[in-house]
Amino acid sequence: MRKLGVLAISAVFMLNSCVSSKDYKALESRHADSKRENRNLQSDMEKYENLEEDFSSLEKDYEAATAERDRLKNELTSSRKNYETLKRSYDALEENSSAAISENSRQNRQLLAQLEEKELALLKEQTRLEKLQRDLDARSKRVNELEALIAAKDAKMNALKDAISKALTNFEGKGLTVEQRNGKVYVSMENKLLFSSGSWAVNSDGRQAVQQLGQVLAQNSDIAVLIEGHTDNVPYNGSGPLQDNWDLSTKRATSIVQILKENNSIEPQNLTAAGRGEYAPIATNESSAGRAKNRRIEVILTPKLDEVTKLLNEVD
Repeated sequence: MRKLGVLAISAVFMLNSCVSSKDYKALESRHADSKRENRNLQSDMEKYENLEEDFSSLEKDYEAATAERDRLKNELTSSRKNYETLKRSYDALEENSSAAISENSRQNRQLLAQLEEKELALLKEQTRLEKLQRDLDARSKRVNELEALIAAKDAKMNALKDAISKALTNFEGKGLTVEQRNGKVYVSMENKLLFSSGSWAVNSDGRQAVQQLGQVLAQNSDIAVLIEGHTDNVPYNGSGPLQDNWDLSTKRATSIVQILKENNSIEPQNLTAAGRGEYAPIATNESSAGRAKNRRIEVILTPKLDEVTKLLNEVD
């Protein structure tokens, strides 16, 4: 561009020296036009240079955009592959999950059914236990009542024993004993106190002893009285209406009952006579002393246990 300007200026000087004023003006006008054109060209060249710089910048941007596009394209391809892989995995997982959920649901329903069954069984068992507890409480109450009643009976029998012992004190040492065992009172009178050998008629001392016993029994109407006759094992050899020892023991027991019946305060239904012959000995029959002990009348006093029996039935 600078060379063109120098040439133009040289040409002007040459023209000034060789041409006329008219031509000079024309040349000068053309020179001015050339300068304007030159400035325009220079401006265009500058624009062109700017365009080249812009183009170069755009080309770099394009290359960067192309690289970014390729990168994004690769990422998209990779993402699509990952998506397909994930989708297949998800589908498989969903299928497996559906099966697992279905199985879990089935197991849950089964467990719920078992739980309901167990709760029902527990409720029934609880109801049964509550009933058992009520029954146990009622039975415990009846047992306590029974124990109290038995204790009262024992106390009464003990008091009865003491009363009989006191009433028959004057016969102690004459073959009469009074003892309490198994909730009963046993009054044992040897035959020497009551009867002559082979007889069932009660002598005067024996009658007095039985009458004094009857006075105590008359005050205890709730006592059952069992009179048992006993003999030794020596066979009966007497004559008359007796058959044997058993018959003799029975008649002797009946004789005691008859004396007790003379007391109008004793209820006859409380009296029982029984003969046991030689078959319930309390001592050996090998000695005279043992045989003497076996020949006896036993009066067994037993408390009436109607209330006890009733309570026992309630407990059962």
